Amino acid sequence: MSLTVQPSESLESPLACQRRLDRLRGKRDEVQCQHHKLTQELQVANDFLAVADQVTAALEQLSNDLFRNELNVIESTLTKALQEVLDQPIVFKAEASFRNGATSVEFAIERNGHIEDIMKGQGGSVANVVSVGLRMFAVTMLDEAIHRRFLVLDEQDCWLHPDLVPRLVKIVHDAGTALGFQVLMISHHDVNSFIRYADRVYRMSPDRGDGVKLERIEDDSAVVEDEHAS
Repeated sequence: MSLTVQPSESLESPLACQRRLDRLRGKRDEVQCQHHKLTQELQVANDFLAVADQVTAALEQLSNDLFRNELNVIESTLTKALQEVLDQPIVFKAEASFRNGATSVEFAIERNGHIEDIMKGQGGSVANVVSVGLRMFAVTMLDEAIHRRFLVLDEQDCWLHPDLVPRLVKIVHDAGTALGFQVLMISHHDVNSFIRYADRVYRMSPDRGDGVKLERIEDDSAVVEDEHAS
């Protein structure tokens, strides 16, 4: 018995097989290239994850150090302001604590080695000066593209002795000029306390009707003459 095999019409020719093989080899090379690329990217990701905690800790420490430096500037600046206005050996203290990604700051004053409450210092005068200083620092931190550098101080000298008010006015004027923002101070103290250092001084008083009389005070002599006239 003999067996005869007839060639099938579906069998590819040697040339077609070669072309098919070349295409498969090209696909293989492409897959190998992608695999190599993904392996490299995976290695980079693994390397990053290996130091991620260290980088995060370093960035947090850097942020804390920068914040601490800012507090040092605030401490020295407000210490100088307090001593110039109140003429007392007062040191402003700002203690920061960092917990669970949040920052808190506690303020106090130190006098002769003793810590005092800001709200009780000098009958409230310390709070007046500190409040003004912190507001000024806050203004400097605002985005000038969104916020104007304009600060309103409403009776921030309320607990100051009248003799000390001009000192505060001078510091506010000098700081505003140096930092490049305008300040509007509202006060019940005598206008003579402002005339020396303020760029402009206005006095408001009730008129005979229901409105308010507004007059610009040019100098302290004009104030005295006006008071005698009234």
